[in-house]
Amino acid sequence: MISLVNQLHTATQQGEGRTVVGEILDELLKYTNEHFQREEAHMQRISYSDYEPHKIEHANLIKEVLELKEQFDAGNITVAARVSQLLREWLSVHIMHTDKAFAIRLNAEK
Repeated sequence: MISLVNQLHTATQQGEGRTVVGEILDELLKYTNEHFQREEAHMQRISYSDYEPHKIEHANLIKEVLELKEQFDAGNITVAARVSQLLREWLSVHIMHTDKAFAIRLNAEK
């Protein structure tokens, strides 16, 4: 995901944000679906107490990315900025807090 943020940032700085947004959204949808399925399977395996709220956060991200993809496909050129903001927020909030708490619990199971 960090790579996607960096790709979008670089492309935007070079004035090519529009050309890579569709690719980044497609890759983001593929990555999140695969990653979230694996992560949620681990949560279920260890009976993680915050499974439901964590899964809801995953579903909300996928929903938002799908909405952004629809907007992009409809020709909305402001999507690049929102995608960049969404990814930065996801990294700083979800990964650094929600996923970190899960990682601590998962590592305690080993």
